[in-house]
Amino acid sequence: MDGHAAAPGAGTVLNALATGRGSAFALDIETSAHVELDGSGAVSGTIDGQPDADTELIERCVTLAVERWGDDPAAADLPAADPAAVGGTVRTESEVPTAAGLKSSSAAANATVLATADALGLAGIVDHEEACRIAVDAAREAGVTVTGAFDDASASMLGGLTVTDNTADELLAREEVDWAALVWTPPERAYSADADADRCELVAPMARLVETLALDGEYGRAMTVNGLAFSAALGFSADPAVEAMPHVEGVSLSGTGPSVVAVGEPEGLEAVEERWSERPGETLRTETRPTGGRYL
Repeated sequence: MDGHAAAPGAGTVLNALATGRGSAFALDIETSAHVELDGSGAVSGTIDGQPDADTELIERCVTLAVERWGDDPAAADLPAADPAAVGGTVRTESEVPTAAGLKSSSAAANATVLATADALGLAGIVDHEEACRIAVDAAREAGVTVTGAFDDASASMLGGLTVTDNTADELLAREEVDWAALVWTPPERAYSADADADRCELVAPMARLVETLALDGEYGRAMTVNGLAFSAALGFSADPAVEAMPHVEGVSLSGTGPSVVAVGEPEGLEAVEERWSERPGETLRTETRPTGGRYL
C-alpha cells in the first residue's frame, strides 16, 4: 500500500504570531512524501539527506490520516484490523530548506497526509482542506508550530494566496496571485517553535493593518509592512527589504525568518538579486504557484 504526493513551500504576507491571523502564498518549490502502509504496528520516518532530523511530524501525519480515513468504505483494505494500529514508513525529500521561514514543515506535513491518502486508495477523493487540517493537527501535536500555522498550511495545500484565522482554523480568503519571486536565505537557521511570541504581540497594531491591507487585496504593501514590523520584533535586519523596496511589489521576512522573499516583475527582481547575491547565503529565483498539494 504505497502512496506518493508533494506540496509546495510558501512565503509570508502576514505573520500570525501577533494576532492569530495570518496570510501566505505558495511558491514553486516542493517537498515530496512517500508512504508505505505495512501493518508493522509503528510508523517510522526518514528525511532524505538529514539522517538525524526529527521525524515526529511526518510520522504523526501518517497516524492521524489513517485514523481519519482508514475505515472509509472507499479505502483499500488495510494490512491490520485496527486502522489506528497500522504501521508503515514515510520518507520525505525536499527543495524547501528547513528552518528558513519557507514553510518546510507545512509542505512536509501536507505532502505526507496526501501520500497516506494515496496509499489508502483515496487519491482524488479526500478533500484538500480537510487534509490540510489533519496536517495542522499533526504539527501542533509534534510541537513544531506556535500558531498552528493554518495560514502556511492552507497556502501550501490549496495553492495561491490565503488569509486565515489560525485561532479557529478558518479560511478567510483565497486568491490566485501571479508573481515572479526571489528568495534570499542566509546561512543561519531559525525554528518557528523558538520564536518569541510575546515580543511579536507588541507589533499587533501593525499586524492588524497588514490584515486589512491583505483583505483589501493590497498584498504587496501588506507583506512589506509585515516584513518591517516582524524583522524588528524578531531581531532581523531590515536592510535586505529596504534594498528591494524600490524594485518590487512586495518584500517581507518570511515566517519567523531568516529568509526574505520579494515578489514582483522579473526585471525588478534581477536588480534585487544583484544586491542580495553579495550577501552570505543563497538566492533562489522562483514564482508563485496557483496549485497546492498534488499526487505523484
